[in-house]
Amino acid sequence: MRRETTVDMWLRGLPASVWDHRLVELTPDYPIATSRLLLRPLSEADTDALVAYRSREDVCRFVPFEPMTVDVVMNRLRENWSRTTIIAEGDALTLGVELVQARQLIGDVVLFFRSAEHRGGEIGWVFHPGFSGCGYATEAAHALLHLAFDQLGLHRVNARVDPRNEASLRLGARLGMREEAHLVSNELFKSAWSDEIDLALLEHEWIRQHAGSPRWCDSPLAPPPTSAG
Repeated sequence: MRRETTVDMWLRGLPASVWDHRLVELTPDYPIATSRLLLRPLSEADTDALVAYRSREDVCRFVPFEPMTVDVVMNRLRENWSRTTIIAEGDALTLGVELVQARQLIGDVVLFFRSAEHRGGEIGWVFHPGFSGCGYATEAAHALLHLAFDQLGLHRVNARVDPRNEASLRLGARLGMREEAHLVSNELFKSAWSDEIDLALLEHEWIRQHAGSPRWCDSPLAPPPTSAG
């Protein structure tokens, strides 16, 4: 039986106080399918595909890690990338993004559970440049937001982006995230001071996006269309 989501509650006219702290963990049913993609836990079988893009200088330029070797990727797979659920504040869930038609891993997305008290989280994404321009990153990140808001029950989701990373800024805008802050020279990043743009999306903004189950959202996690009348 499908679990009632935030949007379902809003459509039934329930006040915000009913939603607060109703969910305490995230245990998705895998794989999570969109029209073209599968979001699923990573495994050692993904090592070569992960190294293919996470070892690239251009991919790592604006993200908080250096190009990864096979050993680094395998260590991550055995440690923090092995998580398949979120059960407590501080947990992070990294999921591989597989292109269904090609049966190929093309990127990964991550959801951080930052605060239980404030129901806050953060998302991030890394994709192979060879698959850019097709909307795959937007499709995957949107499905991740369904997990964040509709299943984990977050109130607020952030994304932190280097202002030079124009592609990620455009992706955030397509997700409906607002630019809330431009922090100037706030972090010593890869031996140089860098700026940071903070993007955010709130629960009520997410609900407003999905009221009436818009056709552009094909996620299986979205609530079904409501009947007229």
